[in-house]
Amino acid sequence: MLENLLLVWILIGVITFFSLFKLTAPYGRHIKAGWGYEVSARLGWVVMESPTIFIILGFAFFFKDIFTITHYVFLLIWLLHYVHRTLIWPFIAEMRGKKMPIAIPASAFCFNLVNVPIQGYFILGSTSYTSSWLTNPVFIIGLVIFMLGMSINIISDYYLIRLRKKLGPGYHLPNKYLFKYISSPNYFGEMIEWLGWAILTWSYAGLIFFIWTVANLFPRAIANHKWYQSKFENYPKNRQAIIPGII
Repeated sequence: MLENLLLVWILIGVITFFSLFKLTAPYGRHIKAGWGYEVSARLGWVVMESPTIFIILGFAFFFKDIFTITHYVFLLIWLLHYVHRTLIWPFIAEMRGKKMPIAIPASAFCFNLVNVPIQGYFILGSTSYTSSWLTNPVFIIGLVIFMLGMSINIISDYYLIRLRKKLGPGYHLPNKYLFKYISSPNYFGEMIEWLGWAILTWSYAGLIFFIWTVANLFPRAIANHKWYQSKFENYPKNRQAIIPGII
């Protein structure tokens, strides 16, 4: 039964992937009128990401009696990303006065209500990991990939923040770091992160999260690339959208 539900969740992710090529979520640079009631962008972001912290901690508490050191390491890795994403980044990024349609945080909140329990149950609860897994080459490779992706994601985000503080409000043409090669290195880094998660946990749940990450971020990266091309006449023609040298 649970396996069938996971297959349905993957199918929804695939449908989402193709749908987002036609309908770009209206927030950030793609904000537009006509999407109903709006809320503070900062508040919306914190609320929609909050299940990634309190639900995963709930699973950790519930399954604590069967936890090994490996489960605690997985929990730490997860929280390393989401404490920053939920409680730090929204208060550093320039969001004063910015709004987003309530449909955006509501849909993301609902996604997390499904995705986080999948990660919590199948990785922290129902899968047995011994402490020796932490020395397994698969775990080490996955951890390196995760940390590489997280570094790319954070460095890219904070470069954009610094650029806005230097040049003023609005969107500017980024030309440093991986922005020299792709339009959305922050999304590229996040996809690498969750690929690393799938590898270091070596789990179907982790793979499903990676699939959903690509389904959400790949089409948006393409949309960002087209937006940059339409807004900046001097946008580099050899810069790709999301994968250096490829697309």
